[in-house]
Amino acid sequence: WSLCTVDQVEDLKAILKVIPIWSTGMVTFINISQNSFSILQASSMNRRITGNFEIPAGSFGIFAVSSLILWVALYDQVLLPLASRIKGKPVYVNARQRMGTGIFLSSLCMIVTAAVEYIRRSLAIKQGVSDDPEAMVDMSALWLLPQYCLMGLAEGLNAIAQNEFYISEFPRSMSSMASNLSGAGMSVASLLASFLMNSIDDLTKKGGQESWISTNINKGHYDYYFCGLAGLSMVNMLYFLICCWAYGPCRAEEGDRKSTRLNSSHKRSS
Repeated sequence: WSLCTVDQVEDLKAILKVIPIWSTGMVTFINISQNSFSILQASSMNRRITGNFEIPAGSFGIFAVSSLILWVALYDQVLLPLASRIKGKPVYVNARQRMGTGIFLSSLCMIVTAAVEYIRRSLAIKQGVSDDPEAMVDMSALWLLPQYCLMGLAEGLNAIAQNEFYISEFPRSMSSMASNLSGAGMSVASLLASFLMNSIDDLTKKGGQESWISTNINKGHYDYYFCGLAGLSMVNMLYFLICCWAYGPCRAEEGDRKSTRLNSSHKRSS
């Protein structure tokens, strides 16, 4: 046995305290990792914009990236100053509020994705091309833009807020741990996404039935699969709220409360 220093004990306590909130980000990352299925959707839809210009199916991910970049650019420079000007006082959305909003948007994204896939699959059956996985359905691929934009916003809100949360809660000696914790969550989420996909595939193709995530997107039920992810995200949202309640106030919130009390005491004394 060897005795640990007080700093080592405090560092371990800080890690254990954030683990529940850290685990809530995994479902969001699982939803983000479903881009390959969205490419299958785009490849079976009409991607032509003008007479000679057609968006490649693999390029639709640029809309998620654009939404993420747009959010990062507008949040600090436009949205917060505008909200502060309207309310007449500084407005700040803390990290946990943004994380929760990102989780909510990721669940909303899965609902929208399931709805679009249901319409696309119904059209494929109605048009008699359900047996051909390479057939193009008479439906514009621009219907996929809402789900890509929602996913970009969810990632921009949740992933960035996670990094801010860990950095603000950990001591300076653990700054490297704080910056890498979100990446570790993404790695674990990728493994969980593969396990979840394989499990659903094995369960839904029992008895000789067509798997929900069949290689033929028109024969499968990707809409059911996305609905399952949406339900999982809603449960995760409830779990996140419970974790936030159990965690209590953050260090930044405690500092703001102390400064508010000091300011009010100074005003009373004056």
